[in-house]
Amino acid sequence: MDKKLLDILVCPVSKAALVYDKARQELICQQSRLAYPIRDGIPVMLEAEARRLSDDEVAASG
Repeated sequence: MDKKLLDILVCPVSKAALVYDKARQELICQQSRLAYPIRDGIPVMLEAEARRLSDDEVAASG
C-alpha cells in the first residue's frame, strides 16, 4: 500500500483516519467499525463493500 495514498485516504462514512492491515489487505476504520478491502492494489472505499468489524477485532486493534 502506497504510504502517500494511505495518508490522504479517510473513511467515507466517518471521515476518520484508516489503518492498513497488510495481512488481510484491508483498510480499517475504528470509528465506523468498517474494514475496506484492497483488491489488486486498489482500495475499494464503498460502504456497501466494507466488512463490519467484530467487537473482538475492535478491542484487539484499539
